Amino acid sequence: MGERLLQYTAASIHPQHESGTGMTDKDPTEASTIHNLRRLFLLRSLVIGGELAALAAIRLLDYMPLPVTPLLLIIGSLMLINLWTWQRLHSGAVVGDVEFFGQLCADVLALAGVLYFTGGATNPFAWFFLIPLIIAATVLSAAATWLMAALTTACYSLLMFWYVPLPGQEHMHHSDNFAQHVFGMWFGFVLSAALIAWFVVGMAKTIRERDRLLAEAREQALRDEQLIALGTLATGAAHELGTPLATMAVISGELEKAEVPAPMKRKLRILHEQVGRCKQALSVISASAGETRAEGGGLLGVGEFLDTVVAEWQSLRPGSRLEVELRPGPPEARILDEHTLHQSLINLLNNAADASPQSLRLQADWDRRRLRIEILDRGPGLHPAIADELGKRVTSHKESGMGLGLFLTHATLRRLGGDIQLFEREGGGTCTRIELPLSGLPA
Repeated sequence: MGERLLQYTAASIHPQHESGTGMTDKDPTEASTIHNLRRLFLLRSLVIGGELAALAAIRLLDYMPLPVTPLLLIIGSLMLINLWTWQRLHSGAVVGDVEFFGQLCADVLALAGVLYFTGGATNPFAWFFLIPLIIAATVLSAAATWLMAALTTACYSLLMFWYVPLPGQEHMHHSDNFAQHVFGMWFGFVLSAALIAWFVVGMAKTIRERDRLLAEAREQALRDEQLIALGTLATGAAHELGTPLATMAVISGELEKAEVPAPMKRKLRILHEQVGRCKQALSVISASAGETRAEGGGLLGVGEFLDTVVAEWQSLRPGSRLEVELRPGPPEARILDEHTLHQSLINLLNNAADASPQSLRLQADWDRRRLRIEILDRGPGLHPAIADELGKRVTSHKESGMGLGLFLTHATLRRLGGDIQLFEREGGGTCTRIELPLSGLPA
């Protein structure tokens, strides 16, 4: 029955993670940066093509003499950068925001070089400095955008004083009206850069926050679907297991009353208790998903609650050692005594006991609002995929595990307003940290 349940669960809960679906596990932020770099590659290709076409047209029409050699060197350097970008896009390498920002800086410097040999700030295409600034404001952080604004403003400002004048326009540079026009262009650019860095960054941040909330909502909807699927499968399992468990309970009870040696009677008593616990667990399945059971939803003192959980776990794992360290908080602090919460904490203790050959340690402290529990073990440490997959999918790295425990534990804690974190413990092992909300109502 358990094998069939596992097969149904794997097939119905997360088919989107099979290799044949084309889905990837790449980080969404990294994938977005790669898409943006691909667009930057296309834009740079258009700029290079336009610059080469403009140089060719000026040479063919003999419109004006330009320093072709340095311009070709700058355009050639930009082509090499674009070729390297193309290789990066097709190599599957990790592309971060720092590299993307560096590519934008290279474009700004190349544009400054081209403008230096074509009239500097008097060139009507000097406004092109706004393009990398707009890109940075849209996809990068506020700090990167302000750095880009400073770089483009510095380049534009330097080009007002150091540049090679366009042939035939030397007399215009000594005109007061033209100088005022150039200064007005510079002032307009600086004002535009400041407005872009201030307002566009704010709007882009709002859009990214909206996308993050939508992604969280989609993940929550997926988890809800998985929980519904698990509930359906669990109902079928409860129906099939109810009869054999009742039979086992009757037989173990009769054997316990029979004339058997004392050691055997103790083992039968343990067996009878475990069967009773299995029946109790199956009865919980009938509760509605996401709702608190009426017979187990009262408030209980935090210390008493933890003592109860530890006692339940010790009855299940009599051979395991657990060191308990409680740092009591306010006596009026209460926690919801919910059965699934007991199950979740016991499941975490079981996972730690399975992984650790040594004794476990449970530390807890609380105030009026939050209970903090740490379960410490000396096992082999945290599996690299566990922390990333926690609460997102049914997964297991045990030889005989079904992968439901952590998933259901995470769902229960989140439903009750809590949280769980797993990280490496100093000196080896794993630390499982749980936080749960408390109520300050009097007893």
